[in-house]
Amino acid sequence: MSPENLSSVSEFLLLGLPIRPEQQAVFFTLFLGMYLTTVLGNLLIILLIRLDSHLHTPMYFFLSHLALTDISFSSVTVPKMLMDMQTKYKSIPYEECIFQMYFFVFFTDLDSFLITSMAYDRYVAICHPLHYTAIMREGLCAFLVVISWILSCASSLSHTLLLTQLSFCDANTIPHFFCDLAALLKLSCSDSFLNELVMFTVGVVVITLPFMCILVSYGYIGATILRVPSTKGIHKALSTCGSHLSVVSLYYGSIFGQYLFPTVSSSIDKDVIVALMYMVVTPMLNPFIYSLRNRTMKEALGKLFSRAKFFSW
Repeated sequence: MSPENLSSVSEFLLLGLPIRPEQQAVFFTLFLGMYLTTVLGNLLIILLIRLDSHLHTPMYFFLSHLALTDISFSSVTVPKMLMDMQTKYKSIPYEECIFQMYFFVFFTDLDSFLITSMAYDRYVAICHPLHYTAIMREGLCAFLVVISWILSCASSLSHTLLLTQLSFCDANTIPHFFCDLAALLKLSCSDSFLNELVMFTVGVVVITLPFMCILVSYGYIGATILRVPSTKGIHKALSTCGSHLSVVSLYYGSIFGQYLFPTVSSSIDKDVIVALMYMVVTPMLNPFIYSLRNRTMKEALGKLFSRAKFFSW
């Protein structure tokens, strides 16, 4: 049976952000500035890694893919959210909603896999420094990125195909600012048990397991650091991991915070706030984390500005 026969809904209504009308202009300006910062900051990261030969290492190879993913991740939902803040009728066509959900899941999973690949890179660099070049060769780095894309595509495609088999009757209002998978399942008038089972199972594979791998990697890293006799060696090891740990804390802290911590506000408001954290705030902060906390990135940024100043003269 075709999706057209399964769903009688041609569009969904998005409730948007839980803010008062008189605050719309302020929040629109704020989120627009944050989105532009996300795009320009991550593009700058990609440009620096591309131009500076000192950044042609596995760590920055993964970082460039993470920066591209963050741009794409924010661009899936934030422009639509900003447009809806300027209109009264916040609707989204059925097909566009399905596509948005697909790419939201895709880039969420891709972020998780890339962050895990970066953790493995730090593990090899600190725990096996003499074999780092032999282990983290170009072929392995490319393989990890390709596998991340394939697994993310398979995850989002499975959710999308199952979602298109559900019927949507009269209820078409999504209490969110984008087409969230969980919200769509609640709107369906079909039996969504299989969808929820797959969502839980895939969630364990693409979020929980990578997080456990990161914890194990940093467990070994911590044990190795404690065996380093010099304070200088400890500081060097921590400096290479500080930026990545900050990103891990922001990303997984936002996701797990939605499920593990109680809230004083309504569940809907909490979901919206958490979604804003990992869709708007985290991608915006990543460039600052890697530029301000990383000496090599700051040096590359200084060279770029010096070169631009030279050509301006």
